[in-house]
Amino acid sequence: MNYILFDGPSRNNLLPFTYTRPVADIRVGILTIREKWENYLSCTTTTITEDYLADKYPMVEMEVNVMINASYLPNKALVAKIKALEENQAIFQGDDVIAFFAVEGQEDIDFDDYKAIEFDGDVLKIENTWDIFSKNGDAIKADFELITEDRKTETISETNNIIAPENIFIEEGVKLEYVSLNATNGPIYIAKDAEIMEGALIRGPFALCESSTIKMGAKIYGPTTVGPFSKVGGEVNNSVIFGYSNKGHEGFLGNSVLGEWCNLGADTNNSNLKNNYAEVRLWDYQTEGFAKTGLQFCGLMMGDHSKCGINTMFNTGTVVGVSANIFGTGFPRNFVPSFSWGGSSGFTTYLTKKAFEVTKIVMSRRGIEFNDQEEAILAHVFDETKKFRREE
Repeated sequence: MNYILFDGPSRNNLLPFTYTRPVADIRVGILTIREKWENYLSCTTTTITEDYLADKYPMVEMEVNVMINASYLPNKALVAKIKALEENQAIFQGDDVIAFFAVEGQEDIDFDDYKAIEFDGDVLKIENTWDIFSKNGDAIKADFELITEDRKTETISETNNIIAPENIFIEEGVKLEYVSLNATNGPIYIAKDAEIMEGALIRGPFALCESSTIKMGAKIYGPTTVGPFSKVGGEVNNSVIFGYSNKGHEGFLGNSVLGEWCNLGADTNNSNLKNNYAEVRLWDYQTEGFAKTGLQFCGLMMGDHSKCGINTMFNTGTVVGVSANIFGTGFPRNFVPSFSWGGSSGFTTYLTKKAFEVTKIVMSRRGIEFNDQEEAILAHVFDETKKFRREE
């Protein structure tokens, strides 16, 4: 069977992260959503997404296909129902379609002609940006069970202080000495070639992905995920870093999500709780205003390729778009559009020529080429977000 993950209606609720990737390639827990589905299905998947992303994330259609809403995270019960789908059948949860059977060339889908199968089991759904961190603990636990089954952890050095070792899994090549790991409240997963430097204090649920580094003396509170090829120091609480991003120094990051290729300057801090303890509101790209989250704790949402200088201070519930460069004293406003350059004193447009020069250098340091495909995606984002930029 051919399985295709589609963005679904949640795509716009997950901006700015879905400006540069399909919903399926959001990281929550240990794995991306795509990696979770491919583990359960034991096959590769392709994607239905925005046209400007399709070159990088193409769709492969075969004679018979099952389309899966990428906002839903797989579990054994849901996967069993999906694998049993037949022609003209669809799986729903309430009014939301989770998956449906489609044949090649079937352009018009009328679910009135389908047999509706209700899924009434528990399932995690990522439909808003803040779900990425608020549901990260459950996602880490599910991924931990999935990818450690029938595997044996590497031996942990006796120099480390370990609490609840049965909930800790270490892959090959990990460097780990004089560290405190407490997995009482959730599992800790450390992927291959990762390093946790001496003096770090970590409480689960926690995931450190491939070739990433936790700096000396860091304090990490779960549920937190540090994606591959990232560096993290200071204090972090209940946050998700997708990958290739750095928070290498002191400073607090809480209830936040960072995309790829981000960098937080030394002593950058974000607020995750309003002084009056009120509900946090976040920028909504669809309504072009601030919308309620239902959360008391919510920090920073930062899109791919964005950076900030030393001593940057972010207010509670700040949304930063793609490829923004923030610096200077004071608090920048709590919505910073993509390709903005400046800070609390005002912003100008971060022109693509200069932005792409930086991006090329940053990616080349990790041995990754900033190619025409990547440039075209960011150029599209620049044009699409032009309406949000107000030069001051």
